[in-house]
Amino acid sequence: MEIGFKTTESMLRIMKYPIKSRPNRVMFSLSLVLTGCMVGPDYQQPPSTVPANWSVNSPAKATPIESRTFANWWSVFNDPVLSSLMAKVQKGNLDLRQAEARLREARSRRALSQANLFPTISAKAGANQTRVSEEVGRGNTTELYSNIFDASWEVDVFGKLRRGIEAAEATLQASEEDLRDVLVSLYAETALNYVEVRSFQARLAITEANLAAQQDTYQLTDWRFQAGLTTQLDVDQAKLNMETTRATLPTLHIGLEQAQHRLAVLVGQPPGALKPLLAPVLAIPVTALSVAVGIPADLLRQRPDVRRSERKLAAQTAQIGVATAARYPNFNLSGYIGLEALAYTNLYSASAKAFQMVANAALTLFDAGRLRRNVDIQTALQEQAFALYESTILQALRDVENALVAFSQEKIRRDTLQAAVIAGQSALALAQSQYNSGTIDFLRVLDAQRSLLTVQNQLALSDAEVASNLIRLYKALGGGWDANTQNTPQKS
Repeated sequence: MEIGFKTTESMLRIMKYPIKSRPNRVMFSLSLVLTGCMVGPDYQQPPSTVPANWSVNSPAKATPIESRTFANWWSVFNDPVLSSLMAKVQKGNLDLRQAEARLREARSRRALSQANLFPTISAKAGANQTRVSEEVGRGNTTELYSNIFDASWEVDVFGKLRRGIEAAEATLQASEEDLRDVLVSLYAETALNYVEVRSFQARLAITEANLAAQQDTYQLTDWRFQAGLTTQLDVDQAKLNMETTRATLPTLHIGLEQAQHRLAVLVGQPPGALKPLLAPVLAIPVTALSVAVGIPADLLRQRPDVRRSERKLAAQTAQIGVATAARYPNFNLSGYIGLEALAYTNLYSASAKAFQMVANAALTLFDAGRLRRNVDIQTALQEQAFALYESTILQALRDVENALVAFSQEKIRRDTLQAAVIAGQSALALAQSQYNSGTIDFLRVLDAQRSLLTVQNQLALSDAEVASNLIRLYKALGGGWDANTQNTPQKS
């Protein structure tokens, strides 16, 4: 049980603050002096249950994460357009505005809980004139004038109000983590959509380049047919290959437009607003060769969703104390001081002074177990919050391990596809040379063209996937804010 502060300690604290804030500080300290113990469990942060190291063998380094780089992880791509999009998201995203409003709500609720510790004082002024009927009385008219200050105060003997403040404070901190979690997700979603835009642009460029080569092949084949050097079959096959490639262009344009629209909505602008910014075709962002991912224990400090779950557990623990205190006696002080007179001219005379002081105590003797059951309910909710906290940690570990596997294995796949593209280009050049010399049939050329287009598209997709997996890794690690400074980026 927590005992209130001693009078001398409270007064020393009061003297540290400016004069203008002392009345509230005095009342707050006085409330602590008059209050007693706090019933219910005191919150203890759960011990760490994460493993010492990651289970996945990865080129990522399990070394401490440099906080500034981690807070702005997109800078590793060295892409000015991506950096400008991140700034736009922070200023204009509507989900972020909702999270900021929820944070302001939580701050107000905490202030409301703190205000409950103080007395409520009101001023009243009244003038009353009454005439009694002659049928029931003498028909006299009486007057009553009053100026009164009225006060009431719930004395927090068993900590119900203070436990409520603990719950509100923890809820506020959970809202702060919710805002950071929104930021982490938004930054990752923006980067993923940006990579998708560049991926579609790269695949469009590959497809258009292959289409141009296939058009040349078709014209050459048609010329050879006119010269009697080949058959109509070769012409039709060349046209089939060309038109099949051309048919993929609309699908790629659709994907590009939709990715641009998603980016525009993320930054809080109408679809199509970012087309001028994204119109210049740039390469898919290049990923870093190595990444510092820290150790699993860093997740408890960096992941906002883990931190939010822990704060919700703390808030629910305090609610047990609120429910427990409701089973104890309730103490209230009330009264008034003022002036009362039957004539207005006598209202401010010495004889018009009036006051009243009342102390009340109330204890519920029988409620069929309602208060006890409420304690059981809050305890069960705390157990749920603890299970959710542990589940959030496991999901965070899973996200990081999955991202590590995907990042490392996709890099291996990309290296293989790069070798395949080189081989495909060489094979196509040889096939065209041999076909022109008449040593092979046209089908070999078509196969070489199809194979090269396929592997080039796969390489573009793999480049995008490597970048996307790195983004997902930073998201899984909770990148996008600085846990050391505890600063949450605010909308300017």
